[in-house]
Amino acid sequence: MNSDRSAVRGGRRPGLPWWGVLGLAALGVPRAVAHDLDLVGPAVNAVLVFGPVAVWIAVAVLGRVPRPLLALLAVGAVYGVLLGVVHQVLWTQGLGGPPRLGGNLAGALDPTVEAALLRAAAFVSSVATGVLVGAVSGAIAWALARLLPRRSG
Repeated sequence: MNSDRSAVRGGRRPGLPWWGVLGLAALGVPRAVAHDLDLVGPAVNAVLVFGPVAVWIAVAVLGRVPRPLLALLAVGAVYGVLLGVVHQVLWTQGLGGPPRLGGNLAGALDPTVEAALLRAAAFVSSVATGVLVGAVSGAIAWALARLLPRRSG
């Protein structure tokens, strides 16, 4: 009976240790910092965008992670949280000052409420971006893993 419970519990785990999820997610932090501080040009930025995702996929496929979609979805979610934190910390540097609502909403809200609303929206957007990147890279890793021959033994 215990083996059944552990199998169910294991079925929900991403197939990577927590430190692996965190480490892979952290590979995306330099791009967020470089972007927010406008430190690099387009070529280096492209490497910083696609390099970490390529590493995620390579680790999942070459490491034969049992559930690559779930594993990279977890990595993407953690990456999204890290991305959101970086954007919050570098908020004014990255934007050249605090953003403001425009159009019909310009000046309609108290500045503190407006800032809180914009920061919350940016954080949610960062997490959603991370989850989407994780889902797409996980789907790619899953498809590539299906192409590899099974290990004997």
